[in-house]
Amino acid sequence: MAEWNTNHSVAGAALQIPPKKARTMIRTSESSSSSSSSFKEAFGNYADYLNNLNEKRERVVKASRDITMNSKKVIFQVHRISKYNRAEVLDKAEKDLAAVTKQYMLKLVKELQGTDFWKLRRAYSPGVQEYVEAATFCKFCRTGTLLHLDEINATLLPLSEPSVEPLQINVLDYLLGLADLTGELMRLAIGRISDGELEYAKKICQFVRDIYRELTLIVPYIDDGSDMKIKMDTMLQSVVKIENACFSVHVRGSEYEPLLGSNEPSSFLLGVSDVEL
Repeated sequence: MAEWNTNHSVAGAALQIPPKKARTMIRTSESSSSSSSSFKEAFGNYADYLNNLNEKRERVVKASRDITMNSKKVIFQVHRISKYNRAEVLDKAEKDLAAVTKQYMLKLVKELQGTDFWKLRRAYSPGVQEYVEAATFCKFCRTGTLLHLDEINATLLPLSEPSVEPLQINVLDYLLGLADLTGELMRLAIGRISDGELEYAKKICQFVRDIYRELTLIVPYIDDGSDMKIKMDTMLQSVVKIENACFSVHVRGSEYEPLLGSNEPSSFLLGVSDVEL
């Protein structure tokens, strides 16, 4: 009798198992459907985010190109400088630089303010570097001093809305723009020597030397410094060119002095006319 009761209870328990399994399968189907829907929603959100990011990147690249092109125009304007039109040329260059800030840098700031703009740094870095180069070039030609990063960022601060995080130029882009500045200063120094402004060329030479010396101390500690290391080689070439030009004028000054600053055609050899050559 006890054996029959035991068998009967086991059989009863066996009869109750299928409904439990059925209920479990229903719950599993419902949970998998729910998780599948949540996965689709999540991946849809990721797709929208990436599409918006790509569209923003394209707009940022366009803004960076505009900044690069117009900043180059400012640099070309500064290179028109001579000892006779210095104030006029610099006034025009500074006016053009202010227009680049208010028109083209404003577009970049509006796109990147309040966002994780470091994600798009590669997209806007070339334009920012060219802008730094133009701004520092104007400042040096006007005052003979270096325009600091804090001063540049201070000019960009009013472009951002007070309620969001403003776009600020980072240290690496500033240093990269500063490295490009030395190339423009080299061209300026050669031009000033040909115009007879020897002391101004020597001042440029010392300024470029100081920049190169200070950057050689910083570059080894920059994490993402591959671009900077390449520009350091170019910077050294600019320093050598300025030094050679100033050295030649200093050593052979008696030969250069009658020719420097003169608008009259003359031979580079003293005492020998162009006809005899």
